[in-house]
Amino acid sequence: MAAVGVIGTGLMGAACIERLKGAGLEIVAYDVDEAKRAAAAKLGARAAASVAEVASQCEMIVLCVFTTEQVEQVVEGKGGIGEAAGGQSRIAICTSTCDPDRLAALAPRAEARGVRFLEVPISGTSRQVADGAGVGLIGGDKAVMERAAPVLDAICPRRFHLGAVGNGSRTKLAVNLILGLNRAAMAEGFAFAERLGLDTVAFLEVAKASACHSQVMDVKGHMMARREFDKVQGRIDQSLKDFKLMLEQGSKAGQALPFATIYARMLEDCVQNGEGGWDNSAILEAVRRRRAL
Repeated sequence: MAAVGVIGTGLMGAACIERLKGAGLEIVAYDVDEAKRAAAAKLGARAAASVAEVASQCEMIVLCVFTTEQVEQVVEGKGGIGEAAGGQSRIAICTSTCDPDRLAALAPRAEARGVRFLEVPISGTSRQVADGAGVGLIGGDKAVMERAAPVLDAICPRRFHLGAVGNGSRTKLAVNLILGLNRAAMAEGFAFAERLGLDTVAFLEVAKASACHSQVMDVKGHMMARREFDKVQGRIDQSLKDFKLMLEQGSKAGQALPFATIYARMLEDCVQNGEGGWDNSAILEAVRRRRAL
C-alpha cells in the first residue's frame, strides 16, 4: 500500500512507527518538535516538514497528538489534512485519548472535507504498543475500519469495534480510570511497605505472587520498587489530562468519581513538584510526600 502518515512522534507515535515499519510499510512522519522528527527518522520514517506534506502523500494518517484541540487542528485547521488533501479522500486514524463528545462532533465535519475519521485510542503503554500488545478501542464506520485494516493490523492486532465515533474514547477513559487507580493502589502499598521498613524490591516479588497481583504490577512494579521513573512509557501529565477528561465526562453524566478526584489531585501534586514528564508510576512520589497527622 502507499505510505502511511504519522502525525505526532512522541511516545505513542514512535511506538506506532515501530509497528508500521515492522510490517514493511513506508512511513511519512511529522511532529512540531524537530528533535522528535529526527528521532522518527532514526526509526525508519521519512520526516515531513508539515502536516500538509504528510496529507498530500498519504491516504491513511495516524494521529498521535496530545490533546483534542490538536486533533481538531490537524484534521480541519489551516494546513490540516482536509485542506491539504486537495479533494482526495483520506482516512484519519486517531490514537489520542480525547474528549469523546468533541470527536463525535468532529467526525461529520471531517467527512465533509473528504476525511473519514476513525478513533482508535489504544490501551497499553507505549512499550506494550511497540511490542504488539496494545488493544485498539475503535469508534467509527466499520467499512472505514476494514479499509484501514493493514494499518490497524500493524499497530493493534487485538482490537474491538465499539460503535460510533466517541465510544472508543469513552471506553478508553473508563479503562484508564481503572488502570490509574490500580497504579495508585500499588503506589500506596509500596509507600506503606517502605514506611514499615520493608525492602520494596523484595516486597514486589511477594506481591506479584500474592492475591493482589495485577498486570499493572508486571508493567510498573519494578519502576516503583526502584523509584526509576526516567524510562517513560506514559507520562504523569498525560495521565492528568486523561483524568480531567474523566471528571468532565462524569460530571456531564451525573456520576461522581470520588477516587478519580483524589487521584487527579495527586497527579497535580506531581506536576507541581516538577514530575509531569516522569513516567506515571511516579504517582508513588505523591503518596510518599503524604505524612500521617
